[in-house]
Amino acid sequence: MSETVRKAAITGHPVAHSRSPLVHGYWLKKHNISGSYGRVDVPPEGAEDFYRNFARYGLNGANVTVPHKEVAAAACEWLDEAARAMVAVNTLWLDETGRLCGANTDGLGFLGNLDQLAPGWDVSRESAVVLGAGGAARAVVWALLSRKFTTVHIVNRTFEKAAALVEEFGSGTKAHSWDKLGTVLGEAQLLVNTTALGMTGKAPLEIDLAPLPDTALVTDIVYAPLETDLLKQAANRGHQTVDGLGMLLHQAVPGFERWFGVRPEVDDALRSLVLEDLGVTA
Repeated sequence: MSETVRKAAITGHPVAHSRSPLVHGYWLKKHNISGSYGRVDVPPEGAEDFYRNFARYGLNGANVTVPHKEVAAAACEWLDEAARAMVAVNTLWLDETGRLCGANTDGLGFLGNLDQLAPGWDVSRESAVVLGAGGAARAVVWALLSRKFTTVHIVNRTFEKAAALVEEFGSGTKAHSWDKLGTVLGEAQLLVNTTALGMTGKAPLEIDLAPLPDTALVTDIVYAPLETDLLKQAANRGHQTVDGLGMLLHQAVPGFERWFGVRPEVDDALRSLVLEDLGVTA
């Protein structure tokens, strides 16, 4: 009998420009796995039905992108800790009983990127500063708290959004308006930008890094451009920096392992492949 071909896909709306098929296709080829990873565009009006009846569509699993992460989470019969905390999923699979299960691997992707490119980055866990209060910020805050950071400062232009995250995560997090950034930078071991500011086509992220301790690590979840103005400024000041591409790649690892039975590696060849597709120079 021929081996069953396992199928997964990126789901959301739109998905035409998703790089997920490129990433998973690379791993399928590298490990010589008889499987496929495609795209399924799910219109918003059909999202609830699609995820609640996921087993009908011939997929063993899927990734979920905007705007369906919350809808997909609501359709799951089991959620991992991160997905429960974020009330959103980016990874789905059917277990042996046919239950739809969901995980949120964005935080793990963030951690995996730093672990690979800045080993030992979390030795000092006193204070981190997170810029932004959206979905990406929620994943990063969850990740930092899972690594036992003492204090995670959430700084946002709309203070109420930062305060809402603090209400969700509780002890260990503090909310600040943007005008307090200079104060909290002075004690930070880590600075993370989770906003779209500095992304190609977006407004620049204009902050003064002068108060930041020389030993602080600076990272940006933006990967187009690969070296944002924030990272350039930090590097010129002598800070260790990590770009955001690895977060995109590492968040894909748990799903691939779940669907295809092999834990893939984020290697230089994959990174170069995605950079070429993005038209980004390293």
